[in-house]
Amino acid sequence: MQVIEHPVETLRTALVSSRKDLIEQYKQYSKEERKLLEDGLQPGSALFNPVTVHSDSDWIPSHPEAPQDFQSFFSNPHRRSPSKGHKTIYMQTIGSFGEGEDITEQYVEWLRQYCQAFYHGLAVKLLPTVTVASTGCTFRVNNNTYNLQLHAGDLLNFLKKKKPKDAFCIVGITMIDLYPRDSWNFVFGQASLNEGMGVFSFARYDDNFYSRSYPGRLKSTKKLHPDDYTVFQNYYTPPITSTLLFRSCKTLTHEIGHIFGIKHCQWLQCVMQGSNHLEESDRRPPDLCPVCLRKLQTAVGFKISDRYEALLGWIEDGGRSSEGHSAKPTEAFLEYKQWLCKCISMLEA
Repeated sequence: MQVIEHPVETLRTALVSSRKDLIEQYKQYSKEERKLLEDGLQPGSALFNPVTVHSDSDWIPSHPEAPQDFQSFFSNPHRRSPSKGHKTIYMQTIGSFGEGEDITEQYVEWLRQYCQAFYHGLAVKLLPTVTVASTGCTFRVNNNTYNLQLHAGDLLNFLKKKKPKDAFCIVGITMIDLYPRDSWNFVFGQASLNEGMGVFSFARYDDNFYSRSYPGRLKSTKKLHPDDYTVFQNYYTPPITSTLLFRSCKTLTHEIGHIFGIKHCQWLQCVMQGSNHLEESDRRPPDLCPVCLRKLQTAVGFKISDRYEALLGWIEDGGRSSEGHSAKPTEAFLEYKQWLCKCISMLEA
């Protein structure tokens, strides 16, 4: 395992910048906020840890790219920020999640609420669920896993037509596997950053996805008719577990982060780190490192403590069930809850 530890001054420049105007902007943070942001610069930080690379198959060794500091992010003329009349994130559910319409609605509502807490200050709204057939997308059977897959590019074209005029972005979510082109095995998601769109699948976040006994494997691998969407009727989707919810929340917020123009993080452990496989994705924390937090705060304008309080509130609201609804399964969020409490305590000191 390789530990990537940047010198303190390198991290400081990545966070604060070398430009006078951005340094002055940084000074507008309160003393407590600067203390939190700068905690990650020091070795042995109680809140932010260095990036670790476990194998050559991990993201950083297989996708060499220059790290994006705050100044590079801020100076990018193509980055997207919410503006007047365009401050809403729209979520479009494609197909079902879990067994039954009620479970689908409940699960995507949890995702919506989490996303609204993570991107505190923006509205997140759900569009009515659509069937796979209504998207008119191409689909296939994967030759390795024998499960159904949807063409991600076709879904982006569908979302482009559905995007409301007041949207900052629109994201499609599905429990059906995706592929971007015939030569690719699969893709977790695909986005069009310039147009503020993305589509993401949570299918492979089921622990049993790669098992030969996975219920989503088709018993018959005969060629499917391109216009026969009946194969998606009663198609298997994974049960909603705390781990699946945790993974889905991380993926959703990671991918929307890209729409803001935030690139894959290489500074400290961060939800914006790239991942090539599920093991690496599971190592990512659910929240942002100080450098990426400043990028998002600059784009949205929230108070850092308010955002952490909103996320903590989402987790703490998990234990209660209401009539006709199950309690939110937040067991996998326990460590994150403890981390949020430490952050809030530092900001209140």
